[in-house]
Parts: sequence; C-alpha cells; structure tokens
Amino acid sequence: MKLEARIIQYLIEHKITVATAESCTGGLLAAAFTSYPGVSAIYQHGVITYSNEAKSKLLKVSPESLRRNGAVSRQVCAQMCFNLAKTSQCQLTLATTGVAGPGGGTKTKPVGLVYAGVCYQKTIYIKKLQFSSKLSRLQIQKRTVKECFIMIQEIIDGS
Repeated sequence: MKLEARIIQYLIEHKITVATAESCTGGLLAAAFTSYPGVSAIYQHGVITYSNEAKSKLLKVSPESLRRNGAVSRQVCAQMCFNLAKTSQCQLTLATTGVAGPGGGTKTKPVGLVYAGVCYQKTIYIKKLQFSSKLSRLQIQKRTVKECFIMIQEIIDGS
C-alpha cells in the first residue's frame, strides 16, 4: 500500500481531522487527500494562498513576517500551519510554501527551496527542503507532497 494510502487510512481510523494550506503545491496536497475514498470523514478543507495578500487575509500570516522573512520561509510556513489549525479546529494541518520554478528563484531562495509544515496537537513541525533546480516544476510540487506525508508518518511514529 502506498504511503499516502497508509497515512490516510490511519487518520481515518483515529478520526484525526485534517486541513491544508498550500502555496507552491497549488492544490496537489489537497488532491492527494481527496483522491482516497472515505477521506471525507476527516478532510475538512484546503486553501491555496498563492499571494502574500491571500496568506495575510485567509491565514492571518503577519504582513511584518512576510516583509521581514519573505513568503518562502520557516516563519511564514509555521504561521500558515498554526493559524489554519486555530481557524479550522482541525487536529492536523499542513502547509507548503516554496519556489517551484522554473523561474522566481534568487541567490538566497533558489528554485527548489520549499518549507513544508505540519501542526499536530498544537505542535508545529517545519522541514526545509532543497530540491534540485534541474527538476521540473511538477516534480518539485509532487516531491513536496510526498515529503508532507513522510512528515506525518514521522510524527505518528514519534520520530
């Protein structure tokens, strides 16, 4: 059984509610959840906040944090996760923000830089990912989604 299916089955069996907030993955994370039958028992909703304005308005990400750290940062990813947990009342929330390319990268935030976050039972876990800039945009997005499920597995396993 695929990792995603095992995780989703675990979440359903344990009645752990889920919401997602996505930027660079543009809905692929939500699609990974909603492609499994029965997930409606736990998956509440997803938001795609591609712009800074949407991150501020829908996820209450601090405009100061966006100015100081940029949208692609540990701090913004953490706020996306935590604020979604507060507003959704879900036990598990996930967030993605990054530079999927092929353009848009800078010296300090190159193409392939992604932050993935999970907030579970009010604890925030953030993983900095650096994928090769040689990967396609879709490959970076799909690998980010996979990393989100790996993070959930690690949290469930207590590692």
